[in-house]
Formats: sequence, structure tokens, C-alpha cells
Amino acid sequence: MAPKTVAITNDGVQAIKDSVDHVDNLIAQARASDEADQRLTIRGALAHHKTAVFWSMVLSLSLVMEGYDLVIINSFYGQEQFQRRFGTPVPSKPGTYGITPSWQSGLSNSALVGQLTGLLINTWAQDRFGCRKTMMFFMVWMVCAIFIPFFSPSLGVLAFGEVMCGIPWGVFQTLSTTYASEVVPTILRPYATSWVCMCWGLGILISSGVVRGVAEIDGNLAWRLPFALQWVWPVPLFIAAYFAPESPWNAVRREKPDEARQSLNRLLPDGEDKPQRVEASLAYIQYTTELEKAETAGATFADCFRGTNLRRTEINCVVWAAQILCGNALLGFSVEFLEAAGFSATRADDVNIALSACYIIGGVVCWFLMPHFGRATIYIAGCSIMFMFLIVIGGLGFADSASAKTAIAILFVITTLVNMITTGPACYPIVAETPSGRLRYKTVTIGRFVYNLTGIFSNSVTPRMVSPLGWNWGAKAALFYAGTDLLCIIWCWFRLPETKDRPFGEIDILFDNKVPARAFKYTSVVQFEGLGSETGSLSSGKDDKTAAIHNVEKIDL
Repeated sequence: MAPKTVAITNDGVQAIKDSVDHVDNLIAQARASDEADQRLTIRGALAHHKTAVFWSMVLSLSLVMEGYDLVIINSFYGQEQFQRRFGTPVPSKPGTYGITPSWQSGLSNSALVGQLTGLLINTWAQDRFGCRKTMMFFMVWMVCAIFIPFFSPSLGVLAFGEVMCGIPWGVFQTLSTTYASEVVPTILRPYATSWVCMCWGLGILISSGVVRGVAEIDGNLAWRLPFALQWVWPVPLFIAAYFAPESPWNAVRREKPDEARQSLNRLLPDGEDKPQRVEASLAYIQYTTELEKAETAGATFADCFRGTNLRRTEINCVVWAAQILCGNALLGFSVEFLEAAGFSATRADDVNIALSACYIIGGVVCWFLMPHFGRATIYIAGCSIMFMFLIVIGGLGFADSASAKTAIAILFVITTLVNMITTGPACYPIVAETPSGRLRYKTVTIGRFVYNLTGIFSNSVTPRMVSPLGWNWGAKAALFYAGTDLLCIIWCWFRLPETKDRPFGEIDILFDNKVPARAFKYTSVVQFEGLGSETGSLSSGKDDKTAAIHNVEKIDL
């Protein structure tokens, strides 16, 4: 594809000139910050931005709780103690009990309903109070909400408890991703955001180990103890949020430049030139925010569906939904899926632990792929490979032999590993980078809202596909998700842009110029076109720019 160059639009130029008093100085510092950011290597970024990486990783641990409970509740559907307490007799298997597909859907969807509420609350709360205070409040909420499922006497009360727990999970879903993407340099953004996915997977791994560990415990403690373990996380994470720096991007959007400057002082490395680096970084954030105001003045949810932001919202929604539709939905019901395929409860739990470990292993492998391949390339490749495995798993579902069942288990593990090397972690930098800054929380919220609605759909049909009390498809359910995965692949090929190594400002200009998805990778961007000498005192701006770049180069490795 022939290379193309795009620049800031006329509306963006005018927005900067109208909104900034000393525009020449701002542009010089913003340009210096952008050039320094693009010169960073991975090793240099890790060496000099350890504080930013640390806080990004710590606050992302809030997703451990969501991953933990969402799989815990689904794993209970195959747990004998939980089945005896809340289940009904299975006619085809005398002496055994099961949770009906309708209650499985109801319990799994209860948490998603709570998350939908939490997503909406988070959008307002982060814009009003910032990331730190929002997280601290909902950590307290989480401590109180856990009491409900722990003491629940019936499935109805348990479902209500899942709704109440789901609200803070919905908050953490978008808060952790946006915070991670905003506090680290561009080159580290895919690692910080994919770490969010690994934290979610860590929760799943812990839950799988816990379910296996309580398998031999008699009575209600077998399902109450896993709920109680959720109290381990909120208190230390509350303390971490209290001491964490606020996102400087969030502070600027809330028109608190002093708070943003204070955060940058904590996030950027020490050195004699630190004041200049802080001011240059703050200038770039202010510059990019002013550019986005030209497109998103007022920043309401309706703006997400207007102009170029409609395209950004579409990308966010489909990339999130494809996380489920590519076949990952089967993982949430892995224990029952494997039991329906012919495995014993204990053996299904063992395989489930291997599946959950794929989240961590796959995330680490993906870190090594990120420097060499683009996000879109990794995402599409993952969906394509999963499509082939899903076809094979579905085909093996028509066989009843022991070797076929073993092959299903092995392929299920491999498919999960592929997912967590590719589409799982690659999703997070895509959804964090494609929205405009002023609409980032709202766009990610809409995308995650669609993700949860897709989850409600999958939680309604997957139990019926897999359960012996439902349609009893067993492994053949993989064929259904092979079909939905194929649709996702087709959309990605034509609509998913490549944002690798692009700072937020360049991504904004690419969208503003309506560059086609397939051309993103090959298009050059001139961020500061039209903001040179005609903005005022060029000589003063040049001097400031030269000084800022000189100071940056002293410590840039």
C-alpha cells in the first residue's frame, strides 16, 4: 500500500489557537515530549519509568477479583456440594443433582447486570472524582457486598449478591485499563494493558485452584470458603489506591493542571532536568486534550456516536464482543463442558487448572510478540487459529471414544493458550488506544457494556448447549462459536486499524483524517502541522523546544 501523510485538521489547529494563551510555548514543549516518547526503547522506558509501571501493575490487580468470582460461580455448577445444596435431581442420572440451565444463566448474568451498572457509574465517577477516589470507594463497597453471597440461603439471594458484587467489578473493568494506558509511555502501553488481561486470568487461575482444593470438603463450606477468600483483596488495594498518583490525563480533563503536574512529578524519573520533562509532558497532555475538544466539546455519551468517534466506538464494541464470540465463552463453563464431554468432576477440575494457567503463560508469551507484531495482526491471527481448533473440537463431539474425549481436552487447552497469547491480551491495548482522550472512559464503557451484553447472551445459550438438562450438545457447542468467530475475523480484516507505536495524538489525527483501517500502518502523521510561525513568537517557541529536547536527551537511553 502506498505511503500517505496526514496532519492535524483545520478544526484542530483553530481549537489550539483559540484555547491556549501561550500557544507557541505549549507546542514547542508538546513536540519535545512527543519526540522524546517516540525515541524511547523498551529497556530505556522500563529503566526510567519504573514508578509508572509499578502503579499501573498494582492498580490492575483489581481485575483479579472479577476474574476470580466470575469463574468461581460457573465452576460451582459442576461441584457436587453446591449441586446438593441448591440443585434439582437429574432424571437421566439417578442420585445426582444439577443446577438448571435457567438458574445457571440467571446466576452468571446477575454479575453482568451489576457490571453494566458499575460501568455507567464509573464513567461519571472518574470524570468527577478521578481514578484513585473512585477505586477506593468501590473497594469499600466490595468488602460489604461479599457478605451477601457468603451467607446466601437460596439461589435468589446469591443472584442478588452477584449483582451487588458486579457493580464494583464493572468499575474496575474500565478503570484499570484506562489508568494503565495513561500513566506509562507509549512503548510500554501494550504491556501495561495486556497485564490487565493477565490479572483477570490470574483471578481465574486462583479460582480454579481453590475449586480443586475444596473439592474434598463436605457441606456448605465447600462453596462458602471460595467466596470468603475474596476479602483478601480489597483492603490492600484500597491502601494502594490511596498512595497511587492520579492519572495526569484524567487530571487535565478535569481541569486540574496542578494535580496533573504533581502526578507527573511522581511518575517521571528523577534528574536535574525533571522540571522541564514534567512541563513538556504536561504540555503534550494539554495539547492533545485541546485537539480532542475540537471533536468532542461537551463530551457526552451521544458524542461517541457522532463523526469520527462513531468509528472508534464501533471498533471498541466489536473488539470487546469478539473476546466472547471467538470461542472464549466456552471457558467460563469449562468444568461442565468437560463433564458433558465425558470427564469425571475431579478430572474436569484438573484440566480447568491447566486452562486457567494459560492466561498467565499466554500473557507472558504475548509480551515477546508485541515488539515484533502489531495489535491487529496478533488479534486477527488468534481468531483465525481458534477458528480451526473450534472446528476440530466440534467435530470430535460426534465421537464417543475415550481417545476423542482426551483429544477434546488437549485441544481445549491449546485453544485457550492460543486465545491468551493473541486475542486476549491484544484486545486491551486496542480498546485503550482507539478512543479519543476526552471520550476514552465513555467509549471503553460502551464497548465493555456491549461485551457484557454479549456475555449475557452467551451465558443464556452456552449452558443450554452444554448441560445434560438442556440441549446436551457437549463438545459440539464449539461449532456454534466457530461460526461467530468467522464473522469476527471478517470484520477485523476490513475494520480493525493498526495502532502499534502510535502516541494518542497521532491516533487522533489518523481518525480525524478518516484513514482506512488497512492504511493505518502505512500512513505517516505530522502532529504539529499548521502550528508553527503563524501562532505567534516562533523564535521563543523554538528556543523552548530546543531546550526541552536537549534536556530529554540527557537521560533517554
